[in-house]
Amino acid sequence: MALRDTSLPEPSGPARTAATDLDPADRGRLLAGAHHDPHALLGARPVPGGVLFRALRPFARAVSVVVGRKRHPLASDGDGLFSAVLPLKKIPGYKLAVAYEDAEYVVEDPYRFLPALGEFDLHLIREGRHEQLWQALGAHPMTHEGVAGTRFTVWAPNAQGVRVAGDFTFWDGTQFPMRSLGASGVWELFLPGVGEGTRYKFEITSRHGHRFLKADPMARCTEVPPDTASIVTSSQYAWGDAEWMAHRGDVPVHQAPFSVYEVHLPSWRPGLTYRQLAEELPAYVKDLGFTHVELMPVAGHPFSGSWGYQVTSYYAPMPRLGTPDDFRYFVDACHRAGIGVIMDWVPAHFPKDDWALARFDGDPLYEPGDDRRAEHPDWGTYEFDYARTEVRNFLVANAVYWCEEFHIDGLRVDAVASMLYLDYSRDSGQWTPNIFGGNEDLAAKAFLQEMNATVYRRCPGIVTIAEESTAWEGVTRPTDGGGLGFGLKWNMGWMHDSLQYMSKEPVHRKYHHHEMTFSMVYAYSESYVLPISHDEVVHGKQALVSKMPGDWWQRRANHRAYLGFMWAHPGKQLLFMGQEFAQGGEWNVEHGPEWWLMDPGYVAAGDHRGVQELVRDLNTLYLGTPALWQRDTDPGGFRWVACDAADDNVFAFVRYDAQGGPLLAVSNFSPVVRHDYVLHVGDGDDVTAWQEVLNTDAAKYGGGDVTLSDPVKPEDGTIRLTLPPLATVWMSPYPPRSI
Repeated sequence: MALRDTSLPEPSGPARTAATDLDPADRGRLLAGAHHDPHALLGARPVPGGVLFRALRPFARAVSVVVGRKRHPLASDGDGLFSAVLPLKKIPGYKLAVAYEDAEYVVEDPYRFLPALGEFDLHLIREGRHEQLWQALGAHPMTHEGVAGTRFTVWAPNAQGVRVAGDFTFWDGTQFPMRSLGASGVWELFLPGVGEGTRYKFEITSRHGHRFLKADPMARCTEVPPDTASIVTSSQYAWGDAEWMAHRGDVPVHQAPFSVYEVHLPSWRPGLTYRQLAEELPAYVKDLGFTHVELMPVAGHPFSGSWGYQVTSYYAPMPRLGTPDDFRYFVDACHRAGIGVIMDWVPAHFPKDDWALARFDGDPLYEPGDDRRAEHPDWGTYEFDYARTEVRNFLVANAVYWCEEFHIDGLRVDAVASMLYLDYSRDSGQWTPNIFGGNEDLAAKAFLQEMNATVYRRCPGIVTIAEESTAWEGVTRPTDGGGLGFGLKWNMGWMHDSLQYMSKEPVHRKYHHHEMTFSMVYAYSESYVLPISHDEVVHGKQALVSKMPGDWWQRRANHRAYLGFMWAHPGKQLLFMGQEFAQGGEWNVEHGPEWWLMDPGYVAAGDHRGVQELVRDLNTLYLGTPALWQRDTDPGGFRWVACDAADDNVFAFVRYDAQGGPLLAVSNFSPVVRHDYVLHVGDGDDVTAWQEVLNTDAAKYGGGDVTLSDPVKPEDGTIRLTLPPLATVWMSPYPPRSI
């Protein structure tokens, strides 16, 4: 916007005719923000006797039309409306000179432009098939008809009218009503001179006549809470991870190493920005040998206490840690360090904040119209209406958005079970069966199938992971086979059963032996991740080491033995931050991990550093041992050696790689040393001797150092070992086989 050009000649008087009169009904609707087509009333159009110009500029003292070097004043019609008929044969190129009490600005007229959104985009939106929806809706800086500005578009099909309000209008939307683009339900307005960094919202007039401000559902940048405005933005980031992106999918995830460190970014190192985290977190994760980092939700959320699981801005990274390009920098840094990035994604529900998605245009829109179905009974939030094509499109495109725009390598989909069941946390009479009389949400199932199929088709090398806690069949089965199409599923059953076992005093564990073996009954029914996640170390559940029985030495020993068992068990693995060095306190979102436990001046620092060293060695050996990951979904890659030694609290099994190379894992969850313990390993593996390659009781990990220094030769398929107390031992063939 430019200040008055004083070289322009003085204006001539306004020409008024009957054509300048505005129909009272149109005038009332326009001023009330309830008109569907303000472009039909504002701007310039031919009329008998010339060209009619009309502008809506509240608080302006005067408005003139500038054609070339001539100024033509418009007459005030009251309420901020100005109009005049100029004796012109056709509509010229023109600008508006808008005078206020303190200054005059020469500006482009937003109402002289054709729609900046094409018919094909609108067609895809109506069909619910716009896989890059973020490029059509929201606020986009652009050059339109040779003029720089920003195109604003929003889906609000039930609204009487929509206007753009922002810091440039002092949050009054009167002067910038948007036009409806027909049956699509989309409203559009191109605003010249508005650029990046501008804060804005949509002022919506509902069909009931209520008026309110809403943040943009498609905003790609937002204010830092508690402020709630959307911000115009575009990315200028130049990626440096081409090599990673080209090869991340070379090996299917089921046949590749996949060891995940779960992180809550704001509390991992409180106070660090995305760019500062990029300098520390990838290096830390790489040093510990993890292949991936999983981020608790990074999409915009107003309440930090929700940990990100109540999202209001699905297309904007949380602004507390920096800009969207800063987050791109963080992902890029992870990739350049060889670390994949998985992001928690929350399409199951959204909060009721009145400035966000809830009742967006005055009616249920993103949520179902039936209150019984709309209300999520557990979290006081709304569920999405998966049966509505535009809502499904909003979510499917959002999954694609994070993978394409931010190079995310995987999406861990939160609360899948709550989506799949109509009766989830609902009593009889609080839900309605589907058309077949069942409790499955068929629309949610179709949405998840569409999301998975779309993301895998568009983004080679990504993986989707379901947090699904029931026995729903086919979660990781391909969609063309009737499954949901996820790549992996969290094994909540293994997590619950194994932690239940580990919480028992060793003397009682024999009565719970099956809790450690039952997972192998269904281990190949899906493709699993073994998760020790944030959910298991909060709300009174205690940190992992604190779940263990016994004194401090025994708790650490149990902790180490459990990690050794977990890393060897079929399935990928995930460990939440802080558990890699056995912090004793629960995770606190305000303070994050208890890093001080490893300070050299702390008396027990060695205990915690020992556990951290074990995790580093577990990952190092895991990466170098294909038997531990190459056949995670193949029953032929596993064989029990001892699954019934309940009285001894001993478990032993063999894992095999694609060439048949074995690794023997033995866990003794009893606090006693077992000398000359007999294991019938069999003689089919053609192993001349077994060599210990990892022992969680080693002194460097803080253990008692009951280790095996010499190879053990089998006799008639049997070996005799000294099993350390509360420990897991890994053994590989000796001499080592070439891979």
